[in-house]
Amino acid sequence: MARYSHGVAVPAGCRMAFVSGQLGIDRDDRIPDTSEAQADICFANIAAILAEDGMTMANIVRLSVYVTAREHMDGYRRSRDRQFSGTPPTSTLIVAAGLVRPEFVIEIEAIAAAPEQG
Repeated sequence: MARYSHGVAVPAGCRMAFVSGQLGIDRDDRIPDTSEAQADICFANIAAILAEDGMTMANIVRLSVYVTAREHMDGYRRSRDRQFSGTPPTSTLIVAAGLVRPEFVIEIEAIAAAPEQG
């Protein structure tokens, strides 16, 4: 159930990437009905943003996740568990009263770290 790390050390000399909260809306402006499908889109967006800086999901050291009800936690967890096969990142999951639009049930922020490119 709780697949996250209680602490992750980032070595000196690493570059950092901070990813703003991503919502579960696809390129065609469709919003899936389930938290799992929305989380899948959030993680795909995060992966694309990290790739622009030469990083992958394996570089994520921290997640902040907002769901609008506890019933959305299981779908999020299933999606998250597919993303991180090795050491999972640190994480905070918050049940929020709502997000920017009522159709959104999840929002995910990420922090990643990777060795300096050189």
